[in-house]
Amino acid sequence: MTTPALPPLLRAPPFPGDTVTVTQEGTAPSPDLDADTTDRLFAEIRAARVGGCFWGTPAPAPIAVVLRTREPREDLAARALLPAADRAAAQRVAVTARRGTVPIDPWSLLTGMTALVAHGDDDWVALAAVADVRVHLLSAGRFGVPGDDADTLRRTVARHLVQTRYRDPFTGEPSDLTATVATLRDWRLTFAGNRNIVAGCGFSWWKRHEIARFLYTPEHDLRFFRSERRALAYAARVGGAVAIWPSRVSAAMVAQAAADAIPLVRVEDGFVRSVGLGSNLVPPSSVAVDWRGIHYDPSRASDLETLLATADFPPEMLARAARLRDTILAAGISKYGSDTVHCFPPRQPERRLVLVPGQVEDDMSVRLGGDGLASNLELLRRTREREPDAEIWFRPHPDVTAGHRVGAVSEADALRYADRVVVGGGMAPLLDLVDGVHVLTSLTGFEALLRGRDVTCHGTPFYAGWGVTRDLGHVPDRRGRPLSVLDLIAAVLIAYPRYLDPATSLPCSPEVLIGRMGQGATHNRLGWVSRLRQVQGRLMGAKTS
Repeated sequence: MTTPALPPLLRAPPFPGDTVTVTQEGTAPSPDLDADTTDRLFAEIRAARVGGCFWGTPAPAPIAVVLRTREPREDLAARALLPAADRAAAQRVAVTARRGTVPIDPWSLLTGMTALVAHGDDDWVALAAVADVRVHLLSAGRFGVPGDDADTLRRTVARHLVQTRYRDPFTGEPSDLTATVATLRDWRLTFAGNRNIVAGCGFSWWKRHEIARFLYTPEHDLRFFRSERRALAYAARVGGAVAIWPSRVSAAMVAQAAADAIPLVRVEDGFVRSVGLGSNLVPPSSVAVDWRGIHYDPSRASDLETLLATADFPPEMLARAARLRDTILAAGISKYGSDTVHCFPPRQPERRLVLVPGQVEDDMSVRLGGDGLASNLELLRRTREREPDAEIWFRPHPDVTAGHRVGAVSEADALRYADRVVVGGGMAPLLDLVDGVHVLTSLTGFEALLRGRDVTCHGTPFYAGWGVTRDLGHVPDRRGRPLSVLDLIAAVLIAYPRYLDPATSLPCSPEVLIGRMGQGATHNRLGWVSRLRQVQGRLMGAKTS
């Protein structure tokens, strides 16, 4: 009988659906590994805390000396390998998890562990070598044989790492060790952020599939509830948080959660959403998941505001932000991308051109961050007052134009203050034409900053108050630290949101999603409902015109 091959040390966690792999068959040539190279490789893995079943449940308590025996009857022999001082502290950690449970995350013990007794094929041996934990081997295996000293174990583990062939899980193309560690690190951070989220409430039925993937953790399933009371009761019973779509839950639920000390995690569309409209039931490819508040509510701190106010963005992060900005601009990406070619009218020569993007007037960002202003027509009037000599273009919000949301302005009324009303086409090419924008809370202002346009904020969007916009709305005292546009990109597009690859449905980096969108990749499993929704929007628009 053939013995099944042991899994590689660096491997992908389980995801719903297809098996995900980050390695390929075969062995790569082994380069000469000096001590400095080994130290660098191990430092990357220690910092990322990946390898083995890194997605497992954290150990309930620290254990200084761990026995990884296959059967309890081996424990006596395992203890005999330890110095007398360690034997009393030694505890057994099962090699395989009980049926229906998730294995223990080895890293939850390795940081405080002083010694490990295990078999030579156990990946805990390799991780212990990476973490500089003393190892005693019960039997020979791929990571060592009994009697190996620490240096020998380190060389064996390093050789395993560099001889493994890696693959990019998003493209299937060959990858390298550093990129694989980075991908696994990102997945670990996502799982850690989701670990305590046990229930969802307020999510439209057509979003639930994607939201479940955004909030996925291998440790437990996410349960969705229509009833706010049942969602809170379940979270209280299992001791976790409830994810909510803020505009679709009641103030009473928020108050009850606070009274019962049940955390609410607010989820909203991200800043690079999809090719298509949410009102047309196009699932999001990016979301914001916020434990403190939500980015469009300036009345309270959010995770994003805290990042912007306190985080240090190292040079490598800012360089990544610059590359991401260049990719976005080259691909013409915006929150609501458009896959249709559109010809905008010519601008008037030698005249400043200002864009005013309309918004959904009852949108949460307008209600909470509009500083008392909600009317698109009033925003236009104030813009003309501030820009008397400019050519002003008004762009209605696409959800309003589609007939799904509130905020329509008749063309006659708009032209009292604007020179043109522009409808159709993508926002990215439109921003390439203008000199500046006036916004209430629209994300268009942030997208304009990426393109070097001047931005005037009549409300208080998340990007106001950091020294890169002209602010007419009230800015909280919590803000005020001067930031660059690259600082904003690092927080807003890299550190804060979650992304899903539309091709594989895996959590991904913004670079992967932007690359897919730049190639025209789209994903809408509810296309038939989207078409029905579009017909409904046209009928609603006809009734109100």
